[in-house]
Amino acid sequence: MRKYGHVIAIGLQNNLTYRVNFLFRSMFGLIPLMASLSLWNTIYNGKNTDSIGGFTHAQMISYYLMVVIVDMFTAVYEDDWQIAADIKDGNISQFLLKPINFIGYRLSLFCSGRVIYASVALLPVGLFIAWHHANFVWPADWMTFAFFLVALVQTALLQFFLSFAMAMLAFWVTEVSTFIFILYAFEYLASGHLFPLDILPPAILNVLNFTPFPYQLYFPVSVYLGKISGAALANGLLVQFCWVLVACFWARWMWSRGIRKYSAVGG
Repeated sequence: MRKYGHVIAIGLQNNLTYRVNFLFRSMFGLIPLMASLSLWNTIYNGKNTDSIGGFTHAQMISYYLMVVIVDMFTAVYEDDWQIAADIKDGNISQFLLKPINFIGYRLSLFCSGRVIYASVALLPVGLFIAWHHANFVWPADWMTFAFFLVALVQTALLQFFLSFAMAMLAFWVTEVSTFIFILYAFEYLASGHLFPLDILPPAILNVLNFTPFPYQLYFPVSVYLGKISGAALANGLLVQFCWVLVACFWARWMWSRGIRKYSAVGG
C-alpha cells in the first residue's frame, strides 16, 4: 500500500501545477448551471403547484447544486484519455515489469486529481451555493449525510472503473474517442445531469434502474435530499455496490485481455 500512497503523493504534486486550469474549469462549469437554475425558476414561477415530479422549488435548485458537488468529487475528466494514450504510446510496458498494478496506479492518480480539483473548485462552488442559500436544502440528519458519503465514494469508483474499461478499447482500436463520447452521452442523459429522473415516465425510469447510469449521479443526490430512505436506501446502496463490482471485474477483464493482445503485437 505504501507504493500507492507514493503514487497519490506524486499525483497531488503534479495536479497542483494545473490548479489555475481547474479553477477556470470549475468557474466556467457554473455557466450552464446558471442557465438550468434560471429555467427552473421560470417554470416554478409560472406554475400554480409547488411541486414538479415530487420536487419542491428548493429541492429542485438543491438538486442541480448537488449535481455540481457530486461531479466535483467523482467525475472522470481526462483519466480515460490518458490511459488510452499510454496504451497507444507503449508507456504501459513499464508496468508489466514493475511490481505495481496498473489499475491501482491509475485509481491512485484519479483520487489525487479529484482531491486537488475539489479543493480548487470549493471556493467558486461554495460562493455560488451561498448565493442560492435560501433555496439550498441541507441533509435531514447526520445519518442521511453519512449514507450520502457512502454513495458518493461508490459513485467515484463506478465512474472510474467504467472509464477505465472503455479506455482499454485502445488495445484494439486506434481511436477510442467515439466510444467514450457515446458512453458520456448515455451517462449525461440517463444519470440525471439534465434533470431529475423522477420526472420521467415510470416505464422509462424502471428500465434505467436496471442500468448503472442512475447510480453515477442521480442516486447519491437523491440520498442527500432524502428522496430515498429506509429499505429503498439499503437496496439502492447494495445495487450500487454490485454495479461497482461488475465495473471492476469488467475493467480487470478488459485489462487482462488487452495485455495479451498488446504482448502479441509487441512480439
